[in-house]
Amino acid sequence: MASLSMAPINIFKNGADEEKAETARLSSFIGAIAIGDLVKSTLGPKGMDKILLGGGKQGLVTVTNDGATILKSIGVDNPAAKVLVDMSKVQDDEVGDGTTSVTVLAAELLREAELLIAKKIHPQTIISGWRKATQVARDALREAAVDHSNDSAAFQEDLLNIARTTLSSKLLTHHKAHFSQLAVDAVMRLKGSGDLEAIHIIKKLGGSLTDSYLDEGFLLDKKIGVNQPKRMENVNILIANTGMDTDKIKIFGSRVRVDSTAKVAEIEMAEKEKMKEKVERILKHGINCFINRQLIYNYPEQLFAQAGVMAIEHADFAGVERLALVTGGEITSTFDHPELVKLGHCKLIEEVMIGEDTLIHFSGVAMGEACTIVLRGATQQILDEAERSLHDALCVLSQTIKEPRTVYGGGCSEMLMARVVTDLANRTAGKEAVAMESFAKALRMLPTIIADNAGYDSADLVAQLRAAHQDNKGGTWGLDMNEGTIGNMAELGITESFQVKRQVLLSASEAAEMILRVDNIIKAAPRKRVPDHHPC
Repeated sequence: MASLSMAPINIFKNGADEEKAETARLSSFIGAIAIGDLVKSTLGPKGMDKILLGGGKQGLVTVTNDGATILKSIGVDNPAAKVLVDMSKVQDDEVGDGTTSVTVLAAELLREAELLIAKKIHPQTIISGWRKATQVARDALREAAVDHSNDSAAFQEDLLNIARTTLSSKLLTHHKAHFSQLAVDAVMRLKGSGDLEAIHIIKKLGGSLTDSYLDEGFLLDKKIGVNQPKRMENVNILIANTGMDTDKIKIFGSRVRVDSTAKVAEIEMAEKEKMKEKVERILKHGINCFINRQLIYNYPEQLFAQAGVMAIEHADFAGVERLALVTGGEITSTFDHPELVKLGHCKLIEEVMIGEDTLIHFSGVAMGEACTIVLRGATQQILDEAERSLHDALCVLSQTIKEPRTVYGGGCSEMLMARVVTDLANRTAGKEAVAMESFAKALRMLPTIIADNAGYDSADLVAQLRAAHQDNKGGTWGLDMNEGTIGNMAELGITESFQVKRQVLLSASEAAEMILRVDNIIKAAPRKRVPDHHPC
């Protein structure tokens, strides 16, 4: 009986797979560390870019150094790697920046954990030490944070510094003075609402990046209909999502028998009358501009032109949604009750030329904070990367306006947190102290990687930085990657959002802790392909 009970029993379906204990843990560590190694060369102001080649027929090319974009684009099969990819997406949605930092920190924590487990330290002991380390690091970060929200001039300077720091690791680093001013002006127009939907970004090929500008109004990348007014003042706008293409016979799946072509003409006339009646119902709203999500065919366009109404067709859905938001109107589909419809308003609509393209410009819109950023550039890849970089800066700035505290960048905050964690480890008895020391080492890896990516001697620079922070004179010391030395971040204006740094610390430690808890990976049996006996 004893020998029978020792026989291995498989409780899973045929084809299911299971990894246990050390094998499962090793598999998780390897996957997560590989993801960290993939993106760590993009970290910092001298980080490198990646080319992502799409798998479709088009073979779309993306050139980027944005951690979230890189991780979103690659397909990963390792479960721990998927956790890090999801974490970088959350970081991107939550605060907009720090996606590479959070992935690299989580991977470095797991690299340290792998060494500790090899020394036979239990995962729960490591987690306990990490939790205490996270708490003191968070407290140190909070104490080091500076709040200038009561002084508008200092706060404006903080915002400019944050925008410059965010853009310094992106494609726009050589034009960061121009784009940081542009981003701060756009966010300040929001008057603290933080609604980035009011900031519209349009990309137009041609010119150079420095030709990009902020337009105080709304631009729609469409054309005004034929024979219609090209300029209009004090406009009442009806924004609709309705079919305006039924002036021709459309009777699908049915047959109409007629004994002469005159009868066909009668049916066409009935269709036209129906469309004419619909246009008359629209005109009863007292409008002089009609914007439709769908196509507007020639006949209704002609009717609008006769009534002196500007008609704009096929405005894409995002454009229509944003237009409704900024003009204060609502998207309508039925027109029987004009008194219930909320119209949009603006002072002036006119056609403008950008490069060789004609766009429609709305100025004096109901939502005064609305604006459009027009990006110019030599290639589509440059424009796409410029949009991603600017989006990160806008997200960070809108978060900073809600949470105005700032901390110093350039590895300063990481070294500050590492110092307090090391102090705690020195005062702690038992194995937890080893885990705390590993947490501090992982934090110090971020400035090490930043220095490595710039081609400097990271061991020497991080040792200098550590000594400066240990003397307590170095609360503001960090890496100056332009000179390849350590410098005073307060004087250099290298500032980051407190919200971003806190989120990096918490997300990375939580994700690493979750992966460290794993001791079993069970993969479901793949679904069997059933032959299709009823092909269409």
